[in-house]
Amino acid sequence: MNDSTAGHSDGAKANWWQRLSGGLKRTSSTIGSAIAHVVAKRQLDAGTIAELEDALIRSDLGLETADVIATELRYGRFSTSITPDEIKGVVAAEVEKALTGVAQPLLIDPAKKPFVILVAGVNGSGKTTTIGKLAAKFRAEGRSVMLAAGDTFRAAAIDQLKIWSERAGVDFIAREEGADAAGLVFDAVAAAKQRGIDVLLVDTAGRLQNRTELMDELQKIVRVMKKVDPSAPHAVLLVLDATVGQNAMSQVEIFQKIAGVTGLVMTKLDGTARGGILVAIAAKFKLPVHFIGVGESVDDLAPFSARDFGRAIAGLDA
Repeated sequence: MNDSTAGHSDGAKANWWQRLSGGLKRTSSTIGSAIAHVVAKRQLDAGTIAELEDALIRSDLGLETADVIATELRYGRFSTSITPDEIKGVVAAEVEKALTGVAQPLLIDPAKKPFVILVAGVNGSGKTTTIGKLAAKFRAEGRSVMLAAGDTFRAAAIDQLKIWSERAGVDFIAREEGADAAGLVFDAVAAAKQRGIDVLLVDTAGRLQNRTELMDELQKIVRVMKKVDPSAPHAVLLVLDATVGQNAMSQVEIFQKIAGVTGLVMTKLDGTARGGILVAIAAKFKLPVHFIGVGESVDDLAPFSARDFGRAIAGLDA
């Protein structure tokens, strides 16, 4: 690697760190002010630790992780005159520990052509935007990509996906609004196979997990896909909106049952003080977290790093 490349990747990394820590600012401020309050009392006793634990639970970190952090503070080697950064260090380390097992890249198997990625999630979770960003990322890696507009319920979703396909310079397949989504997906897999496409990204209607007919349709899409390629889909990504907090837990549970979710993408971490929900989800479901998003632009979706997330959520520097 020559120096200019190294410099560029360091610059990109620094830029992403700024976006991530800026994006998690609302979450880290909630935790930070609770820590400041504890430290101001000048003593680390049962009462102040309980207050801190409450603040961590309010940030949606989950009972399990909040409890581990509280226990660490209770029985760790800390004197009563603890500094805010020492407490933040404990939070960062425990969050990183909780997330290390799930921080996994999304691997595209070149032997599977097309590598079919089914993308699911409720309306407004950032699903279509995420597909557009992934298309741009795969194109940049030199792969050929096709987008399938499987959300046939809304003309706006079809149009939005078409714009993303043009922006990323990738193939696009759609039908008119109201067309049979499973039929479209069948055609998309067949066409991608025929054209030798590397990655096929399939959008699906933004399902509320309590709408049975939409959930049935999702199962039908999976069944129909297998008629063209028995091994498809090769990945099922669930896009979650961080701002919904605890509601994201039930989404994971139901989509996992219906569509066999293989990995998660969490968006809109910049819009919430409850970014800790990712930690709670990781602790409960142990599903890989492939990407996180902290904004609207193409560069705002990045591979997930447990260490970076832990430090950003605790409000520490990179």
